[in-house]
Amino acid sequence: MPLKNRQFWIVASISLILDQFTKYLVVQNFQLMESLPLWQGVFHLTYVTNTGAAFSLFSQGGGWLRWLSLIVSLGLMAMAWFGPTLKTFEQLGYGFILGGALGNGIDRFAMGYVVDFLDFRLIKFPVFNFADVFINVGIMCLLIATFRHTPSALK
Repeated sequence: MPLKNRQFWIVASISLILDQFTKYLVVQNFQLMESLPLWQGVFHLTYVTNTGAAFSLFSQGGGWLRWLSLIVSLGLMAMAWFGPTLKTFEQLGYGFILGGALGNGIDRFAMGYVVDFLDFRLIKFPVFNFADVFINVGIMCLLIATFRHTPSALK
């Protein structure tokens, strides 16, 4: 029996592995708050931790975020397993979101915080990680899926 929504599962798995692997490399090779400029003043690798959500929102008392990550992850997996076969961009979108939610969720359950390290300084953007990137790419894919339409048959 073929796996339903195969692209969803593949994208989610690759996203999760890439996120966790890059965080592992940062934790093993950097001291907390250490920064390595890849392009001085523009892009650095900077090891920080974040107990909150994006942009450190809810950093005071954000423990509920681990449960939100778990609920979102379980919901997406149930949808892909029990729901209908999704269109390609839907599978990609939900798969990226699942990979990101699991990646940050694992951090929150295991350590109580998320490891962030991608530091765009040119625009003074908050430090983030690949899970955050994947969640945003997933949202973009879902927007594309929403606005794509297949031509209906002429009547």
